[in-house]
Amino acid sequence: MSLFEQINNDIKAAMMAKEKEKLEALRAIKAAFLLAKAEKGEDLTSEREIQVVQKLVKQRLDTAEIYKTNQRAELAQKEEMEAAFISVYLPKQMTEAELSEAIKSIMAQIGASGAKDLGKVMGIASKQLAGKADGKSISACAKALLA
Repeated sequence: MSLFEQINNDIKAAMMAKEKEKLEALRAIKAAFLLAKAEKGEDLTSEREIQVVQKLVKQRLDTAEIYKTNQRAELAQKEEMEAAFISVYLPKQMTEAELSEAIKSIMAQIGASGAKDLGKVMGIASKQLAGKADGKSISACAKALLA
């Protein structure tokens, strides 16, 4: 079952259970999938579906931070709750130790030795670790290991 089908099934379940907040988050995912599908004119790959979900989670968390800085705790809480509902559909995120090992492996493959090789490491790591870790974590870990 694709992620799109799973979202549709979960929307039905949330409607029956009258879970308003969860339903709102699921509908946002479905809308994003439909927009992404319309852009390409073809079905979404599982990798693209994960990218869309990651983007939605990041948007919610960024918006929550903005609300917090403007002392709008109730709106920030709503955004964080939606991010939590949406992040359920992401693959399990790597721990710092796993991320560090993966980046060390990539560095060994390409022979990276210093900060000048950060771009090469980031290019490969971003592709290999897509969905398993966010870009900020990958970048921070790579910079620390290359320093």
